[in-house]
Amino acid sequence: MKFTWDARKEAANLAKHGVAFSEAQKAFDDPCAVVAFDSEHSGERELRWWLLGKVGLRVMLVRYTHRPGGTIRLIGAGYWKVGKTLYEKAQRKP
Repeated sequence: MKFTWDARKEAANLAKHGVAFSEAQKAFDDPCAVVAFDSEHSGERELRWWLLGKVGLRVMLVRYTHRPGGTIRLIGAGYWKVGKTLYEKAQRKP
């Protein structure tokens, strides 16, 4: 997978949530990752998504969108309790 992001957005995310986007990429490697459409932040210009994936022993929520050529543009990421709860609930579904 190819990833891209705005360096200023990454710096802000790192300061606010303690997560660099280079770390956030690792959530996409989780074979049990959960993807959900972010209807609240999607619009006519772009569709946005959430990915919940394990990075080490923790569940990370990554906000992203798709760009031409199969590139994933990272928008935000962090470790939040709600993400962990949703991830674990999805893993229990039959």
